[in-house]
Amino acid sequence: MSGEVSSIKRVVAGYGKVAVIDELSREHGIHPDRIIYVGDGSSDVHVMLHVNNGEGFTIAVSENLQLARIARCTVLSDNACSVLVPVFDQLLGMRMPEIRRVLEDNGLRLEEWERARTDRVLIRETAAAPAAV
Repeated sequence: MSGEVSSIKRVVAGYGKVAVIDELSREHGIHPDRIIYVGDGSSDVHVMLHVNNGEGFTIAVSENLQLARIARCTVLSDNACSVLVPVFDQLLGMRMPEIRRVLEDNGLRLEEWERARTDRVLIRETAAAPAAV
């Protein structure tokens, strides 16, 4: 057995995922700060909070606003390997040329990487007159 998860038959959403993460951590002796969790929906909120609490690393892979507020980073891509980029960058401290080389050595090419944390802001005028400054 090499240590990685080979399959999970069924996991109950929300707290059920937390229980499975904890069970796998115990069984394999994985410290909470070594957990990387990738999620795309509201059923991932509880487990992301749990992983963050243990100093793990969370990645949102959708524009779900709940997850964007909780996850350490958000990756939007059509390629599942794209989640490796923030792991290489933020966890392993690799620079762009090294990340490109690792991907290319494995038959992948990083064509575009827009580092951004999007702030969504809506400002409206109020009915009250502005206060004098």
